[in-house]
Amino acid sequence: MFSRLIWFLLFPAVLHAGIAASAEQRFPVTQFWKGAWGAWEAKAFKGETAYAFTFDPDLNLTVLEATSRAAASGRFRRIEVDLVKTPFLNWSWKVTQPVTGVDENTKAGDDFAARIYVVVERGPLGLRSLSMNYVWAAQHPVGAAWPSPFTSNVRLLATDSGTSRLNSWVNHKRNVREDLKQQFGEDIRSIDVVAIMTDTDNSGQRAHAFYGDIWFSSQ
Repeated sequence: MFSRLIWFLLFPAVLHAGIAASAEQRFPVTQFWKGAWGAWEAKAFKGETAYAFTFDPDLNLTVLEATSRAAASGRFRRIEVDLVKTPFLNWSWKVTQPVTGVDENTKAGDDFAARIYVVVERGPLGLRSLSMNYVWAAQHPVGAAWPSPFTSNVRLLATDSGTSRLNSWVNHKRNVREDLKQQFGEDIRSIDVVAIMTDTDNSGQRAHAFYGDIWFSSQ
């Protein structure tokens, strides 16, 4: 539904956790390895996706486990990231039960076993905000990008697809500044929100995924 996808765009600017470049050039967004949410907040759209910290023996680290049963709820953090200094979004995830047999170009098929959002807030109450979603797709091949069936202000990009990498940790690095430029035709210099969600409310399916820590880097 529209409210589920667009909520991260419309969330009013109340608090900002600023982030500035340093010699490290690596800026954490999560502390999952500590088993802690930190500044992350919850938002439910339809039902509750179950999120819990768990120890992964393959990584020898604490990670975030997400299980959705015909539900959609997410976690978000308000954090201003300078894309000029640290444009690269880094993350890892593992999907053990994907969404299958859906048309992701339709509202009924807009469900993903794993996705990470970045949001650029704009306009009164964020009404003109933009969002880039990196997803584990069911239908679209890796590298494909398409507009959300709910609003053209949200673009999705498949960083993984189907079942070829199931049950394995996959590491990703995306140049968010370049992705935003390609999708929206603008050179956007900062983002304001990072969010994650495992959702199956439209398809009524079950999905199961794990998320490792998320950070931005200069290269």
